[in-house]
Amino acid sequence: MRADTSEWIEKAEEDWHVLLVLYRARKHPTHNAVCFHAQQCAEKYLKARLIESNVFFPKIHDLIALLILVLPLEPNWTLYQPDLDALNKYAVECRYPGFSATREHAKHALSICRRIREVARHSLDLPV
Repeated sequence: MRADTSEWIEKAEEDWHVLLVLYRARKHPTHNAVCFHAQQCAEKYLKARLIESNVFFPKIHDLIALLILVLPLEPNWTLYQPDLDALNKYAVECRYPGFSATREHAKHALSICRRIREVARHSLDLPV
């Protein structure tokens, strides 16, 4: 595995562990942060998959644009387009006034992120 791929994976895993801790917090729920870190984790795993195959990508946070770049490598990942589309809004929307994520949003974001993480780790020959 390329060193820069490993760096993206480390960053993705950091987001994964942060969102798990935040999701489990009961006294001070942070649903917005859970949703944000779910989006970030998915984004970094998509980028790791691209880096590992030497595919250039622009500095973007759009999960669908990244998915389009990944599809020639992983055609079956088209199944995840609705999930990635759902996560896409959490890159920015939940970080500013005007939208507040609920427990259901956080639960759904975690579920999507778990699927994307598993498929990406499998593709990268990493344990799930």
